[in-house]
Order: sequence, then C-alpha cells, then structure tokens
Amino acid sequence: MDRDARQVLTEWLVLEAQSGSARAFQDLHDLWREDFRRMALVRVEQPEAADEVATEIWLAIARGLPRLDDPACFPRWAFQIVQRRAADWVRQRLLARQREAAAAADADLLAPAPLTPAEPGDDVLALREAISRLPAEQQELLHLFYGLERSLHEIADVLHLPLGTVKSRLFSIRELLKQQLKAPRQ
Repeated sequence: MDRDARQVLTEWLVLEAQSGSARAFQDLHDLWREDFRRMALVRVEQPEAADEVATEIWLAIARGLPRLDDPACFPRWAFQIVQRRAADWVRQRLLARQREAAAAADADLLAPAPLTPAEPGDDVLALREAISRLPAEQQELLHLFYGLERSLHEIADVLHLPLGTVKSRLFSIRELLKQQLKAPRQ
C-alpha cells in the first residue's frame, strides 16, 4: 500500500473510530500495530518489553483518539505516544535498577555481622538465659537500647514514657541481671 493510500485509509479509520466504530479502531490497530511495536523495540531493546509498551501505547491511543482534532495528524501524534511510552518504560526500569542497587547496599550495611565460629563463653550464655527470663517489656527495652542502639530520648518517644522512667527501668534491669548472674548456678 503506497503512503498516500495508507494515509487516506488512516484518516478514514480515525474518523470512524472517533464516531464509535470498534471495527474501525481494530482496523487502525491492525494497520499501525507493527510499526509502533518496531519503534518501541528500538527504544526498549527487549521483545517482551516492546509488547508491554505496545499495549500501553494502544491504551493511550484509545483514550486520546476522541480528542484528536485532525485525523491527518494521527501518525505523528501516535508516534509521539510511542516515544513517550518507550521512554517512560526505560526510565522506570532505570529507577527500579537504582532502587534495587540502593536496597542491596542498604541490606549490606544493615545486615548483622557474621558470627564468629567461636562458641559464646559461659558468661554470654548465662546473660542470654537471664535476659530470656525477663518480662517482654524489659526485653524490649534492652533490645531498643543495646540491640538497636537507640538513644534514651528515642526510646522514651517509642514507648511513650518519660525520659526518667526509661533511665530508671534500664538501671533496674541491669541491677536485676547483675544479681542473677552473681547468684550461684544450680
């Protein structure tokens, strides 16, 4: 089909599709589908991604077609949609890769240090056992202060307690643990 005949057919199909003809829209889709997909493929460089972008393109065309004033402008207008959707896809993938890299870097920073192969000493085991016997609220307070290294002010905010109460409770817990560790083991 020469360029002029294709242009005339395109204009007629646009007018018919704008008047509500689903068949005209399908024919317009069939006429331009491969050109739009090829252009998207050049931009995104992945066949599956080009198919995904092509679907988004045709959804945008379907939404915008009723507002297209000049049917002769359809090819230029539609190719602009192809360019924008393909650029959006590339940009989203780039941002996703950046987020994944940042998350991996954060995970490396936040990951606990690998345990040394040495077994914990008797004192450490005894302390862990003593902590495990504490009520959950006291264990939480110890975890916030020692495990997560939160400040006393942060802990007071998190637990909705006055700062003095947090200090007092931490002192009491430490004293209790000292007493339990000094007591003879049975």
